Parts: sequence; C-alpha cells; structure tokens
Amino acid sequence: MIITLIAYFFLLLYISRRSMRKGGRGNDAFFRAGRQSPWWMVAIGMIGASISGVTFISVPGWAKATGMTYLQMCMGFIVGYVVVAFVLLPLYYKLRLTSIYAYLGSRMGQASHRTGALFFVLSKLTGAAARLYLVCLVISQFVVKQLWGDGTLPFICTTLSVLLLIWLYTRRSGIQAVVRTDVLQTCCLVLAAIGILIAAAQRMHLDVLGTWHVITESPMCRIWEWDAQSKQAFWRQFLSGIFIVIVMTGLDQDMMQKNLTCRNLRDAQKDMCLYGLAFLPVNALFLALGILLYTLCAWQGLTPPSTGDALLPWLVSTGALGAWVVVPFTIGIVAAAFSSADSAMTALTTTICIDLLGMNEEHEQNVHSLRTRRWVHVGVAAVTALCIVLFKVVGNDNVLNAIYVMASYTYGPLLGLYAFGLFTKRFVHDRAIPFICIASPVVCGMLDHFAPIWWGYNFGYELLLLNGAITFTGCWVASCKKH
Repeated sequence: MIITLIAYFFLLLYISRRSMRKGGRGNDAFFRAGRQSPWWMVAIGMIGASISGVTFISVPGWAKATGMTYLQMCMGFIVGYVVVAFVLLPLYYKLRLTSIYAYLGSRMGQASHRTGALFFVLSKLTGAAARLYLVCLVISQFVVKQLWGDGTLPFICTTLSVLLLIWLYTRRSGIQAVVRTDVLQTCCLVLAAIGILIAAAQRMHLDVLGTWHVITESPMCRIWEWDAQSKQAFWRQFLSGIFIVIVMTGLDQDMMQKNLTCRNLRDAQKDMCLYGLAFLPVNALFLALGILLYTLCAWQGLTPPSTGDALLPWLVSTGALGAWVVVPFTIGIVAAAFSSADSAMTALTTTICIDLLGMNEEHEQNVHSLRTRRWVHVGVAAVTALCIVLFKVVGNDNVLNAIYVMASYTYGPLLGLYAFGLFTKRFVHDRAIPFICIASPVVCGMLDHFAPIWWGYNFGYELLLLNGAITFTGCWVASCKKH
C-alpha cells in the first residue's frame, strides 16, 4: 500500500516537471498556464476537482437516507453549467481576467473587489478544509494507523504530509501543473469507484445484468421527490443545483481559473459543457455504488454504520469487500484529496496575490513578486492545515451536506454582487458593500433559526438564493442611477 502511494506521488511529480519544461515556472505559468491548456484536459480535470473525496465517501452513504434524489440537484447543475458557459465565461474572456473578482472592482469599486475576494478566500478555505478533512481521516486510519497507531497526532501528521506533497508539485508551475495532474487523478478516482462496485457485485455473485436489477429494483433507487415540505423536493433541489453551480463554479476563482487557461472562449465553453454533462452520470455511479453497498450489508447480515460517511471506509476496513479493495480505495481517496486541494491552494494563492496584494502583470515579472507568490503559497498550505484540524475538532456527520450549507452563507453575497453588477446599471456606494455582505449571512442565519418556529419551514440549500437576494436588495438600496 505504501509503495503504491509513493509511486503515485512520484508520478504526479513527473507530470508536474514535464509541464514546467513545456510552459515554464514563472507567475504566468502559475496563474494562467500561458493560456494554452487543451480544453478537453481542463474538462476532465475539473470532474476530479469537483467530485473530490467527499463525493467518493459521502455520496454512496446518501443512498439509504435520500435514495437517488441527489440526481435532481445534479440535473439543476447541468442548467447552471450552461449559464456559466454562455453568460459568465464571455464576460471573463472579454475582460481578459486572471482573477474573476477584478470584475467587481471595474464595475463597483475597490471595496467591492476586495470584499468579493475575501468572501472567496473564506469560502474556499472552509470548503477545501472540509473536503480534505474526511480524506485525511481515512488515510490516517488505513495507512498511518498501521505504522503509528490512532490518535490526534497521527491525524495532524497525515494532514501536514498531504499538504506538503501537494505543495511540492504545485509550488513552481501552479495551475499549469494542476490542469495536467488532475487528468490522471480524475481517471484514478472514477476507476477506483468502478473497481469497488465490481468487488461488491462479485461478493454477491452478480453479473452485469444482475447488478443492474439489484440497483434499479431497490427501494433506494428513488429519484423523484414531489413533497413540497421535504428538503429533497424536486423544485428545491433543481433550483438549488442551478445556483450552486453558478456560485461554486462560475463565481469561484478555483474552478474559473482552469477555464481561463484555455486558448480562447470557444474552447472554454466546450470544456464547461462537456464537464457539466459528465457530472450527472458520475454522481449516478456513486449513488448506485451506495445502493449496492447497503444491499451487500443486508445480504451478509451486517449492520451498517449510523453515519453515511462511514459506510464505505467501514466495509473496506472490515474486509467485507475483499482484501484487494484497499488498494483502489486508498488510491481513489488520495487522488480525490490531491485533485481538490491542489487547485484550491493555487486559486487561493492567485486571489491573495492579485486581488488582495495588488499584484498586476507588470509586477508579476520581477523577482520580488515571485518571492511573494511563493511565500503566499506556503502560507495558504499552513492555514489550510489549521482549518482541517479545526474541522476535525468540530466534526460533522455528513461533510458534503456541510459544504453546501457553508456555501449558502459564504457564496450568497458573491451571487448578489455579481447579479447586481450584471443585471443593473445603477451606481452603488462602494464603501457600503462590505457591510451589506456581512449583514446578509447574519440575517440568513437568523431566518434559518426562527423559520421553523414562526412558519414551520426548514430551509435547505435554497438559503443560498435568499442570501443572494438580500445582498442584491442591499446593493439596490445603497445605489442610485448613473448620471
């Protein structure tokens, strides 16, 4: 197992070094990959970055509680990707942006620019920490525990080791290395899921047709939910899916930075559409895997864990899927960890350097800017490690759900700001923007707490829409017509 992981890491380093030979190692390579990335490569890599280890572990565990109703949200994702491809990408390419938050500066002012960047930093740090937390937890249990035992110290060492490895292969060429290494990691992630599904089918002596029948005839194979009071109601899931993609992809420097490395707008739109269409079948694969795993538990008379996140790791650790499954499971987890964290660290470094420190294309070429970018990259890795440890202290039964809930609070102000900038021509008082963007999540938190008491309504992910609407309204109140 350890030899496999070492070999995998050195393969990533080799790909990173090859990318440096082709495109260099300066700030242009780190931030933009020279704007020469093949569109199909970006699309494949984005699948792995979006899926991450959270999907690998959490989504199969959703099958028992919510069936396959998550696919309703994935259908909304497709519409969201179309909006991003044909509304936001043309804007970003027209302005030739490296950081997408520069748009807020040109449209509203410096305070809006920095506020948008700060909300992204907060969103990405918490989201990346949540994703890596679960993955580091699994790695510490399956690899480090055998060498060092269980406890807090091994977990911290695992976290630091993972982030150190990611830093090593992204520290010089940044997004240029990420685009290429994520292709490998996406393939490893999907193949690992298929391998585990095959292992589960073999344990129940099922062929392809038998596996299909077990999945489709299961009570858990339920896609549609029409009860308006349910958090899985179609309209709530579908609409939330559209806007989650718009904010977590279209307004996210991490995801957009990869698209902005394509040669032209047409290539970027092709990669976004391919990526969007692939998201539905990939998530269907993970949900089908969850149904099969729960069926295997019933078939073998096993009592599955109470939390969905623990299902797959528990089956692998108990040997219920066979001893050889540990290899694809661990490789899949590591691939997921690296594919989500490498681009997050690169995007955070880009945003801090360009949006918060004011680095521009002229500054990027001098030695001081190179040194600054390298230290920022190190600092991002250190803060991410701290956030992961804090997330372990707080804990959460379902990490994917926690990510979407956090996104409702942190991405809502970005949604409101961009909507105001794109769909109105009013002049907003720039200094009021930070106060509006802080007040909006606070109001949403209060409504989320009191709505069940006052109206008997429980907010789901549509809280994101409310957050964006409050921010938009605040901007409108603090604005006037242009003269």
